[in-house]
Formats: sequence, structure tokens, C-alpha cells
Amino acid sequence: QGRNFFSIGNLDNILTTTTILGLIAIGQTLVILVGSLDLSVPFVVSLTSVLGGSIMAGETGNIVPAVVVALGVAALLGLVNGLVVSLLHVHGFVASLGLGLVVSGYLASNYAGSTGSAPREFRLLGATQIGPVPLSTIIMLGCAVAAILMLRRTRLGHHIYAVGGNREVARLSGIRTAVPVVAAHVLCSLLAGMAGLLLLARLSVGNPTAGSQGGYDLMSIAAVVLGGTLLAGGKGNVLGTLGGVAIFAVLSQVMSVLEVTSFLQDVIRGLVIVLAVAVYARREIERRPAPFDHLDARAVSPA
Repeated sequence: QGRNFFSIGNLDNILTTTTILGLIAIGQTLVILVGSLDLSVPFVVSLTSVLGGSIMAGETGNIVPAVVVALGVAALLGLVNGLVVSLLHVHGFVASLGLGLVVSGYLASNYAGSTGSAPREFRLLGATQIGPVPLSTIIMLGCAVAAILMLRRTRLGHHIYAVGGNREVARLSGIRTAVPVVAAHVLCSLLAGMAGLLLLARLSVGNPTAGSQGGYDLMSIAAVVLGGTLLAGGKGNVLGTLGGVAIFAVLSQVMSVLEVTSFLQDVIRGLVIVLAVAVYARREIERRPAPFDHLDARAVSPA
């Protein structure tokens, strides 16, 4: 119909989608690498959005207290998830789902609709651009770089891979396995909280259903898997996750431009996920050596 996919509006929408989903997916990558899952992220996004909007109440002087409280609550929720997983040995899927339902019930009971208001100075966070790139996207990329450096250069990052690869071997090697699990969940919730605040800056009001409407729990997991991280943990990286996020952002915008129905959009996303993971799994099998390839034939012969 003559629409230009490379128009400024379309590219801005792609970068905005990449920013929000990217922040959540970076945190989800850390959790999956350590061998866990976090299904509470959409509710953390919604909670930080309404908390930030309620505390700011349109006043510039309330920006800092609102950000501190919102991120503090997000970190606390991540701490609860991490402690339940590491100390009570509850799988992250169940632990985070239970906590997510608690937060969802709180939101439904206390917030009937949009609440609070972000002052103009805070809304600039979602509207400011440095060249063609939104400031929020630069913040997300900064978090991605920090996560990559943490995984590659720090002891915590190495322990995350070790615990995700084999928790028992990591424990026998002298690693306190609870620390990487708790740290990964706290960082995941913090990044989800940042995503909620960026949504507040963009929408100017807190929305108690912003996270669930975006489906950020399953979408973030799909982006992580699409980026090559194993769901079993221990193998993967943040750079691949960003690639998965970019694929979903571009795909969503293409389908929006082509006016594809929402049902068919979900079908296409599902097919992309299944095909991509199937191809990745096949490549891993082909690269895996045969059981006795490294042995001499005479060494395994009956003689």
C-alpha cells in the first residue's frame, strides 16, 4: 500500500520493541544460564510501572525516590525468587510462577486502571534521541555490554556458567552454588524493573497490565532460546539473545506493516521459534563427536 518499512516511525518502533524486550531478555539469559527460569518478569514490569507512576505523581522532585523504590522492590522480588530456588530447591519455573501470581493478585486488587503520572523530565527518557537512536535503546545496550563483561571477565559470571552446566560438579569444586542463582534472579528482576520504568516514561502513566499484555515472560524466553542459549543452562551468551530480540522486533514490525492478524502473528512467531531451535539442535548434534571416534580401533577390539 505504499508504506515505507524504513521510515523513521517504523525504525523507531523496532528500536522501542528491542529496548523493552531486550532488557527483560538479558536478565532472562542470566537466569537460564544458571539453570533456572523466571516467569514473574511481566508482573515485575507492571508493578514497577505503577509504583513509579504513583510515587512520581507528576512531580519532578519525586523522580529519584520513585526510581529507587521501584528498583528496590524489583530487586526484593528477585531475591525472593533466588532464595526459594537455591535454598528450598524449588524449580525456577514453579517459584517464579507462584510469585508472579501473588504480584498479579496485588495489582488486580489495588489498581483498577492507569495510575500515577510521570513528569515531563522523566518522559524525556523515552522521547530523547541521540542521532537516530533512542536514549532508552542506548541504556539497554549499555546493560547488555555490562552483562557480557560480567559473564566473561568476573568470577560471578564464570560461576553462573559452572552452576548452570552441572550444579553438583560446581558444588564439589568449591563453588557456593546459591550465590550465582540468587544473583542471576536479582539482576533479572532489576532489568525487568528498568523495563517497567522505561514503559512508564513512554506511556506517561503506570499501567498494571503493561507486562502481561506484552507477554514478556514467554517472549523473553523465546528470544533467549532463539539466540542459542540452552534451556538446560550452562551454554549461551547475551549477544545471541540480542540477535533473537532483534529478529522478533523486526518480525513484529513487518507483520504490523503488512496488517497481519494478531492470531496469524502468533502462529508465525511460534513457527520461527520451533524451526530456529530445531536447526540449532541439529547443528549441535552434527558437531558432536561419535562415542569412540577418539579411540584407536585396536584399543576397542576384543583381541
